[in-house]
Amino acid sequence: MRLPFCLASLFLMSSVSGPIAHLDMDAFYASVELLRYPELRGQPVVIGGGSASAPVEQADGSFCYRRLRDYAGRGVVTTSTYEARALGVFSAMGLMKAAKLAPDAILLPTDFNAYRHYSRLFKAAVAAIAPQIEDRGIDEIYIDLQAFGTEADDVARRIKQAVREATGLSCSIGLAPNKLLAKICSDLDKPDGLTILTEADIPTRIWPLPVRKINGIGPKAAQKLATLNIHTIAELAACDAGVLQANFGRSYSAWLVRVAQGRDERQVVTHSEPKSVSRETTFERDLHAKQDRAELSALFTQLCERVAGDLQRKKVVGRTVGIKLRYADFSTVTRDLTLPEATADAAVIRQAAGECLRRVKLEQRLRLLGVRIGTLTPSDGMPASSAQQGSLFDLHA
Repeated sequence: MRLPFCLASLFLMSSVSGPIAHLDMDAFYASVELLRYPELRGQPVVIGGGSASAPVEQADGSFCYRRLRDYAGRGVVTTSTYEARALGVFSAMGLMKAAKLAPDAILLPTDFNAYRHYSRLFKAAVAAIAPQIEDRGIDEIYIDLQAFGTEADDVARRIKQAVREATGLSCSIGLAPNKLLAKICSDLDKPDGLTILTEADIPTRIWPLPVRKINGIGPKAAQKLATLNIHTIAELAACDAGVLQANFGRSYSAWLVRVAQGRDERQVVTHSEPKSVSRETTFERDLHAKQDRAELSALFTQLCERVAGDLQRKKVVGRTVGIKLRYADFSTVTRDLTLPEATADAAVIRQAAGECLRRVKLEQRLRLLGVRIGTLTPSDGMPASSAQQGSLFDLHA
């Protein structure tokens, strides 16, 4: 695809000089599970079930697996193998809907302890080679490779090999002049891909892609762009800025213009302070404050203890404790309370969360419960204690 020279010349103006790599682990949760159950390789596997979906070990050491067609509940797909994706099953899809598309797929429960373990392993392997890393989540990072100059391509290959040796897992890497393009590239040759992009490659590799490939253009924005007959990144880049502003507003339209032109000035940020810590859980069935008081109270205690544990691991304390409730009709309420002193104490967090709960009506059944703490500051080593279960939901008996 060819564009007028005046437009082509806009690409990468004022961009980070790179090279920057974006590393994305391939079907991460599912791949970790396949290390545990290698006999499932090549099969459609869906991760997202609860403990009831755990495989049952037989007397001969083999496993009996649950099938997606047998699932009943409101859970969602956490991730799936590429074989399941070929059948239309993707993350965030309801498991009941996924069962209609792939009834014979294997269903496995999530195991976040295992995923965090392998996350630490792959990040340590990368850091041993290229320590300038921006952590973007459990399965992806940005890597600043500017110090390696013309050797960046070889370093990216070394990183892929190091990750495989440390974890037994594959990853895909996009190497480009800036973070925006690196993110796009890491998805182009999955799985186990290495995509190296230069400015000269943009017309053939980037412009023909759908606008949804740009991180930050979601389904609604893409649909609205389609009504303007804008489907590809090239078409977005060629669009009149005034037309975009009339349809998307000043701020978002300005961003659309920049990213469509491949411009991104963001640096790799190797350290950032967390703004808040939260934990929440969606119930397998709707729970009521009276009939299910004991179960709700136990779950609430667990959430508070997990939040406290996260604070300890991150070496921070917080002052603003909040709760989140989602009712059976999907309406959501939140309440928060600011403490006189910052804490990482599970009991203090639970007590404050209980005070928030006093300000909420619990007449409807609940489908989700969450606990959050914000206004974080570095910890001075204060210890955390266990939360006492007490009778939190007795407040509404």
